Amino acid sequence: MHRTGMTELEVVLAVARRKSFRGAALELGMSTTAVSSAVAGLEARLKVRLFNRSTRSVALTDIGQRYVERIAPALAEIKRASEEAGSGHDVPSGTLRINAPQGVGTLLMEPLLRQYAQRYPEMRIDVVSESRLIDIVAEGFDAGIRLAESVPQDMIAVPLSPDIRMLVVATPDYLQRHGTPRQPHDLLMHQSIGMRMTHGGIYQWELERGGQKLQMDLPTRFVLNEMPAIKQAILHGLGIGFIAEWLILDELKTGNLVPLLPSWCPTFGGLRLYYSGHRFVPARLRALISLVHELRLGKA
Repeated sequence: MHRTGMTELEVVLAVARRKSFRGAALELGMSTTAVSSAVAGLEARLKVRLFNRSTRSVALTDIGQRYVERIAPALAEIKRASEEAGSGHDVPSGTLRINAPQGVGTLLMEPLLRQYAQRYPEMRIDVVSESRLIDIVAEGFDAGIRLAESVPQDMIAVPLSPDIRMLVVATPDYLQRHGTPRQPHDLLMHQSIGMRMTHGGIYQWELERGGQKLQMDLPTRFVLNEMPAIKQAILHGLGIGFIAEWLILDELKTGNLVPLLPSWCPTFGGLRLYYSGHRFVPARLRALISLVHELRLGKA
């Protein structure tokens, strides 16, 4: 990371985002010792403690929280001004930061991020995967990735995948032991793998056929908040699951998972790359958007 007069402020914001000195160091390309020293130096000059530290966690103090809330918008504006001033040469530089749902990282690697990294070898790519829907501008991301229905209305969205079909699936062994549901109400006699939503509730399966829509509140044996974990629970025969088709294509081909009630399984708007239309779009993000269009990733 290039040393500037704002280095300490950037470090403080990174530690606040990551809640970790090590995480901030990885994000900024610095050593953990350098990050710790930068924070300690700023605290010494301000004569306040910005973070409470323990062996297990790092958290902002009340003063630290107010300080971060004040400096974050100002620092973001300075960075945008610098990017605009240097945008005469349209060469991507710096770190491309993307926020994405759990389980999407593998999908992004091939071919999008792999080709982006090959085309721009000087670029650093930082993908943060988490279940919660965040404010990507406030938390310092260039772009986010979410299903179409979850993209905030004030954002610009670029199709990143075709529409996604959700499937009800189980293993052959599970069906041999517990029977095969033929109608939606048959699911009430089975154990399901539930998905915990960001608001804390459990997702009710949305089934649809011929205009008839059902929301299934099913008995759950396991409740998980990450799609890869849900997939593993289904594959272990722990219950019936409702999961995106693209995540289980190989298992469907090999017969390790069996689709159930196919006529009731709906299609939803696919993944979208989204970003703010109210701020300067840096060259690194414009290059990614151009590559998405070039690869025609949103086309069926």
